[in-house]
Amino acid sequence: MPRPPLRYKELIAWLYSLQRFGIKLGLENIRRLLVELHVDLRGTRAIHVAGTNGKGSVCAMIDSICRAQRYRTGLFTSPHLVTFRERIRVNGKMISADAVANGLTTIRNLVADWDPHPTFFEVTTALALKHFSDPAGRGAKRDSEQLPSPSPLSSRRGERIKVRGDSPDRDKLDVVILETGIGGRLDATNAVQSDVSVITPIDFDHEQWLGKTIPEIATEKAGIIKPKVPVVCAAQRPEAEEVIRARAAECEASLKFVTESYDRSPIALRGDHQKQNAATAIAAIYAAKIEIDDKAIARGLASIDWPGRFQMWDKRTTIDGAHNPAAAHILAETWREIFGDERATLILAVLSDKHLRGICEALASITDSVLLPKIRSERAADPGELAKIFESVVSVYRAGASPSDNQSGCRTISTTPSVVEALDLARAKPNPILITGSLHFAGEVLACLRGEPVAFEECAQ
Repeated sequence: MPRPPLRYKELIAWLYSLQRFGIKLGLENIRRLLVELHVDLRGTRAIHVAGTNGKGSVCAMIDSICRAQRYRTGLFTSPHLVTFRERIRVNGKMISADAVANGLTTIRNLVADWDPHPTFFEVTTALALKHFSDPAGRGAKRDSEQLPSPSPLSSRRGERIKVRGDSPDRDKLDVVILETGIGGRLDATNAVQSDVSVITPIDFDHEQWLGKTIPEIATEKAGIIKPKVPVVCAAQRPEAEEVIRARAAECEASLKFVTESYDRSPIALRGDHQKQNAATAIAAIYAAKIEIDDKAIARGLASIDWPGRFQMWDKRTTIDGAHNPAAAHILAETWREIFGDERATLILAVLSDKHLRGICEALASITDSVLLPKIRSERAADPGELAKIFESVVSVYRAGASPSDNQSGCRTISTTPSVVEALDLARAKPNPILITGSLHFAGEVLACLRGEPVAFEECAQ
């Protein structure tokens, strides 16, 4: 009989309570956890992805393509949008509430007297890796019944894997894709020996942990590069590229920079930048010596389900998780690709530790009016303070606008007491609606639009 849902809620409450330990970068705790949990991913290809922007989309693309080729996959990403269970997926399916509860019970008992106590992200990473390595714990028999397709053969490191029929160990995962949380060098995911290291575009974000300059941030991201493990890297700023090349040379790791875009078939995710992400994802799969064909690439890219990335909820409403200035600039470019010169009614909520002005500057040119709701996240910037910043940005934008620009710029900036009220006000306006500012905010909005606001599991990390 299934256990009561309350058990999941209690264990998630315990996990979320670990956020009080903050973010502590380091590998000692996670290595100890993996040993004591008997995590064993031997025979499974591991693809490790770091970067500032696009790493989640690249992970989702790798996962979707590999599943289209009928490989069994594990996918670990963060943060989640609506429910914590989104972070851990096997063959595209979220981890069950029971598996979360059982896994966290084991870990909670294990670490009860540890000093230092593992952090939220360390425990979450350990939960994911244990789930991926433990067929019985994830209900593998049920998985195999749902996916009765031919299975690829497990292989030793360095050999290619391909679909050959039934595997001797049909419940073992073939490919695990891991997205870093923050940085890379000391991120908990870096405790895994990977088969390829992937680095997406590097820009400013999380400076309080990673450093104030691009070379400092790049040094942390490039820390996922391991001795003689191939590296696939998206196009970078020159100062980031220099750091990555030096680290790869130090590790005697082959290095491929992906500068082209993929345009051979449709991609479910919108925006030209996703064509670049797709090229990076495909190069990563090849570098990991995983055999795929063109049909699987096309099927995988056409069927990606990755909400909150220029997601068209309906004909008027777009949701995007842009959470730093670089991502906001890409969002504005994608908006112009889709909507041309039509301006948005912008619903914006940004976390207080982000570069608020930079995000507002990136979005001002595509905005007709702004609604700034109070949201559930304790990390959210105060709507009133955000209004002052946006007003300042709009004043500068208007002063510098050329005669060919729409001189009205952003016409109104208003705060609202809730997401629901912001949505009601936006729908009363004629413009298309853009909802953005963070993935946390995108999740709250999605839960609201689905009519399940109580399903939103707010998390600061």
